[in-house]
Parts: sequence; structure tokens; C-alpha cells
Amino acid sequence: MENNNATIVNGVENGQHVVNGPLTTEITNQASPSLLVNEIDRQIVKIRPMATPVDQLSRCAGAKRSGSMIVDYYNVDTKPTTVTVINATGIDGDKTKLKIRTDNNDSIDVSDTLLADGINGYLPDGSIDENCQLVLYVVAKDETSITVMAANGIADSSGNTQVPMLNPNSRLIRMGRAATELDVQTAQFEALPQKAQNYCQIFKMQIEQSTLQKIANKEVDWTMTDQEEAAIYDMRLGMEKSFLFGAKRRIYDPVKKETVLLTGGIWGQAGKTFFYEENGLTQDAVIDLMREAFTGNAGSKRKVLIGGSGLIGRLNKLDYTKMISAGENVAKWGIDFTEMRSKFGKLYVLLSEVFDECGMPNNGMIIDPEYLQKYSHLPFGTEALNLKSAGVRNTDALVLTEASCLVLRYPKAHVRIVME
Repeated sequence: MENNNATIVNGVENGQHVVNGPLTTEITNQASPSLLVNEIDRQIVKIRPMATPVDQLSRCAGAKRSGSMIVDYYNVDTKPTTVTVINATGIDGDKTKLKIRTDNNDSIDVSDTLLADGINGYLPDGSIDENCQLVLYVVAKDETSITVMAANGIADSSGNTQVPMLNPNSRLIRMGRAATELDVQTAQFEALPQKAQNYCQIFKMQIEQSTLQKIANKEVDWTMTDQEEAAIYDMRLGMEKSFLFGAKRRIYDPVKKETVLLTGGIWGQAGKTFFYEENGLTQDAVIDLMREAFTGNAGSKRKVLIGGSGLIGRLNKLDYTKMISAGENVAKWGIDFTEMRSKFGKLYVLLSEVFDECGMPNNGMIIDPEYLQKYSHLPFGTEALNLKSAGVRNTDALVLTEASCLVLRYPKAHVRIVME
């Protein structure tokens, strides 16, 4: 038999091609690792996915391998874009500059331009510019304040541009930096990720069937495979609750004399919370919810909203207009969603009875699938136990095991929805 000397070559559009040999599973896994799917995981995602949407999303996105039961991960936040003025003082003899102390001077650097929210700029003739807000340029910075000039301030008789006085609590929005022609360097900017941690929890389910039960005549065909499907569904349902509402803790079991790791749920990891009153979920409130979900973060414009029956019922009772519409069904990740659209983005809405079971029928959560990450220390697998040979029981036994956790990589892209 000839040796397989198959090699992989790139096509003109970066496609993968096999030459000098047959296509094997080894070659396939090398060229396209995601093409061949593990059979257990493929069956898992088909078992009642509508009942466990969070677990379903995490499995379809794929899990990262964790070499430890303790998962350390990093979140990169964005630099603040707004500051609030604490006080502003003029500089004696120089009305073209203003010293400002803000609640976060560290987020502002020399050469930054700032937009004064709600304060109009001025035209060259000294009249108020109704179409442009005041723009400031940072010329200096010390330990306590920043010094600014006005791009469109008040022009005096000498042709100098004076800076209007800013009141406390005025809001300044950081815009782009402005460099001169001879500038080579600018203020440095480095983003440092923030470390976070979660525990992988060992989820287990054991199925047993006695030998007599297996060979006995039955009114319906009920086999070990049917029991496995029911057990996997029950296991996933329990995992769904842990992934959502679990508490990251270590517990010492005095009976087993071992430490148990409990995973932390993503409900507590979300970076935003939207509150609504019992009768306050109007169309305007939904638009505010959309605004909260899709602004102020670097998330995607398509997110998933899961909620209890009370929240979903309130959403269904709304009269939608052209500004916000709903009704179309969308199939993604093996789940049938109802799509809700607005100018801010799209929400894929689904009832999650887990919220009802956990006493939160009026609450929900908006999840950005792009920033939902699963870590797996032990991938989902099955192990047959030989209890007969061990002299324990005359049964066929199967143990289902997975050690995993979920994390939100960018917390502000996810929103808790809570009824007050």
C-alpha cells in the first residue's frame, strides 16, 4: 500500500486544497478544524435548544480549552469619553485660556479637543452660533487641572478668541486629538486589561438500567438511548440555571472531605442594568432599553434578549410602529427567535422559563453572543461504568460529565432587565 503523501495548498482566494493523496479526517481537521463536529456535541445542541438558550449559544460559539478548573480572563474597557467640570478659573491677564478641574483629568491629554455639551459656540462676528457647540483645545495639563483654549469662542476687539466661563457640572465630551505640522510625538495611550476570574463547575449526570429492565418486554420502545436524551436535557437545564444565576464560591463538603467549586453566573457579570416599572414597559421604554443595550459599548448590533413569561408577555402586548417593529421569526444557533428592530439595533427575543423557575418572571437579560465565552476544562463526554465487574450492581451505567463556565468578555455589552 502506498503512503499517503497528501499536502495542503492554498488556492487563489486562500481556499484549502488537497493534492497528492486522498482526503482523510486528519487532513480535514488540519485544513478545516471546524468541519468535522464532535458527535456528542452535535447531538447535545439538538436536544430542546429552546429551553436552554444560554447553554445553546455557548455551545454553538465553541468553547476555549481551560487547563485548570479556575479560569482567569481579561476584559479591556474603553477610555472614558466624557468628564464633568468641577470648577473653572480664568488666568489673570489672559482671557484666551481657562483652567478647568474635572472629575477625571487623567482621561484627558494635551492636544485633545473637547466638545462643551449644551454650550453654543460663537461666530467670527461675535454672535452665537446656533448650529455648533463650543469646541475647546487642551494646551496644557498639570496635576490638578487642564488648560484649554476655545476654537470658536468669543472674539474680542483685538481679534483674540476668548474662552467663555464654564459652570460647574458642565459636561465635556472628548473628541479627536489635533496635532501641528511639526508634531512627531503625542500623549501616550495604553489600554490595560482588567483581570477577572470564574470557576469551572463539574456537572454530572448518571444513568443506570438493570439487566432485567433491558431485556423485559415493554409496551413502548424505551431504551438506554431514550434515558440518555432525557438525562442530557435535565442536565442542560440545571447547567442553564447555574450559567445564569450561579454564585462563584468554594464550598468544603464535610462528608466527602473535598472542596467543591461553584461557577459564577453571567447575570452578575453584566455591566448594565435597565429598570422598568410594572406598568411602565411602553414603546418609549423599549426604545430606551434598545438605547441602553446598543450604545456606550463596543458590542454588535444584533443581540439576544431572553426573559421570563411576564417580561415577554409585556413585550407582546405592545403596539409597534415604524420606529420599532417586531413579528418576524429568525432561526439562529438552532433557536427560533422573534426579531425586534429599532434604529439602534436588532434584538432576537426568546422566552426563557428558567427565569420563571428562579422566581424572576418579569426579568430578563440582553446578551451579546460575540462576547459570550465558554471555557471548558472537561468537554462534555460520557463514560461507561462497569458496575457488574466491580460487584456493585447488575446494571448498565453511564455517567455524563462536563466541567465548564461562562464569562462575559465585555460586561457593558450585556444588560440585566429588572422590574422594580
